[in-house]
Amino acid sequence: MSRSVTRTAAVLLALGALAYTAWVLEVLVRTGLDPVRTYVSELAAADQPLGGLFRATDLTAGLLVLAGALTVLAGTRDRRPLLLTGWIALAVFGAATAVDSRLPLSCAPTADPECAARETAGLVPATHTAHAVSSGLATAGALVALVALTAAARRYGQWPPLARTGPVLVVLELAATAWTLAAVAAFEAGKGIWSLGAGQRLQVLLVAVWLAVLALSLLREER
Repeated sequence: MSRSVTRTAAVLLALGALAYTAWVLEVLVRTGLDPVRTYVSELAAADQPLGGLFRATDLTAGLLVLAGALTVLAGTRDRRPLLLTGWIALAVFGAATAVDSRLPLSCAPTADPECAARETAGLVPATHTAHAVSSGLATAGALVALVALTAAARRYGQWPPLARTGPVLVVLELAATAWTLAAVAAFEAGKGIWSLGAGQRLQVLLVAVWLAVLALSLLREER
């Protein structure tokens, strides 16, 4: 990659990582949602007072990451399998995150029993199902990108910061994802929350940290 391509991609990914952590604003502002119990995406639900803000930051994060990945794909001739797979997966993550922001939940099922009952009965808008699909696609894209680009950094001897810290972040991300999926299954089966919100927030935070490390690695490569 040329220096300009590397620098541009790094800046886009760093800004995307920052936007993807906008949910931490719930520490400073009153949202009415318990961060240990609720989905991150419930902050952006249509009936939430700050829903518009969080939908905007999710859209921004997705578009920035998508632009960063596409910048690399368009600006490099390196088509080694791990790199190609990783950048395409990262583009999928960015695109799915952007789409996710346009398909908000109508209400917060983990915080509102009436919402949960309507969701179980299929009486919520189709955006609930569409949101679940786009969220699943974003998660899959992120996991593939984390694994593939971290493996590429180690196998091809590049991006030292990612090569050093990437494996730890991948393991932690897989553990957080397993926690989140188990908690979702328990909630849908009526067996409790299992700190679903905490697990998902850890999952999202680790993706943002990994993006920041990738951006730093690109900047150091450019220098």
